[in-house]
Amino acid sequence: MSVDPAFLGRREIATADDMERLGFVMGEQLEAGDLLVLTGPLGAGKTTFTRGLAEGLGVRGPVQSPTFVIARTHPSLVGRAPLVHVDAYRLGSAAELDDLDVDLAHSVVVVEWGREMASSIADSWWDIELERPVGVADDGVADEDLDADAPRIVTIERVER
Repeated sequence: MSVDPAFLGRREIATADDMERLGFVMGEQLEAGDLLVLTGPLGAGKTTFTRGLAEGLGVRGPVQSPTFVIARTHPSLVGRAPLVHVDAYRLGSAAELDDLDVDLAHSVVVVEWGREMASSIADSWWDIELERPVGVADDGVADEDLDADAPRIVTIERVER
C-alpha cells in the first residue's frame, strides 16, 4: 500500500478542479503495481480524477476517457510507472480484461467500471466510488441540466482479498 491511509473514507468534493486535485495528490503517491477501480455514473468525475492522477504521476497526456479504445497507456515523463487507463464498461468479463494484457506489476492501472472484475486480476486495489446528483433535484431540475460543478461524494476504500 503506497498511498497514505488518510485518503480512506468518504468526502465531498466541491468542484471539478477539486476532483482533479484529489487525483493529483493521490497520483503523487502511487507506485507500479497499484490498481484503482473507479465506479460511478456518467459525469461523476472518473476521467477528471484520472486526469489529476496522471499529472501527479508525471505521465504524458492528454488523459481522455478510454471508452472507444478500451485502454490507453500514458508513458512516464519523469521515470516513474506508466499509467494504464482502462474503460471496462463494454467488456463482458474479467477474461476480456485479462486479454488486454495490461502490465499490472509495472504500471499504475485505473479501471473505470471494473468493480466486478477487480478480484479476478488483483489481490488488492483501491476502490473509489464517485457519486453525483442524479434524477431530479429537489428544485425540479432534471439530471441533464444539473451543474457540471455540483458537489460529488467520493468514497475511497482499500480492498484486500
